[in-house]
Amino acid sequence: MNRVLFVCTGNFYRSRFAEAVFNHHAEQEGLDWHAYSRGLAIHLADGDISHYTHDALTARGIARHRTGPTRVQIADTDLASGARVIALDRTEHWPMMQRQFAAFADKIEYWEVADIPFSRPDDALPAIEKRVLALIEELKTSRVD
Repeated sequence: MNRVLFVCTGNFYRSRFAEAVFNHHAEQEGLDWHAYSRGLAIHLADGDISHYTHDALTARGIARHRTGPTRVQIADTDLASGARVIALDRTEHWPMMQRQFAAFADKIEYWEVADIPFSRPDDALPAIEKRVLALIEELKTSRVD
């Protein structure tokens, strides 16, 4: 199975939402892909998952088990094992990647979905969902049956 890794700061809000939305739709489409998520600085968040993420998943009928049970700090092995690695915000995450994982910083994909307070959840989460659905479409058209 192919894997996509979503990366954000706390592995609490944006990456967890992207992971759950991706896994939900990938299964519905019968894709041989699975998402997981990690954080670059999980000590900056408290709790297992943001209430914004939980509420947005519930509103979309996406089960909570589509994302991991708790936050996880990223490691070299995570970056090496993802067929696609996507950090949720270039402005925020590229410098963090440079400091922590310089060898991977220029090899991963960056989206532009800012964290609170720079982007409101009712703007950020639909933007992530739109990008995830576009990624699902891309993977559907690129698969070899």
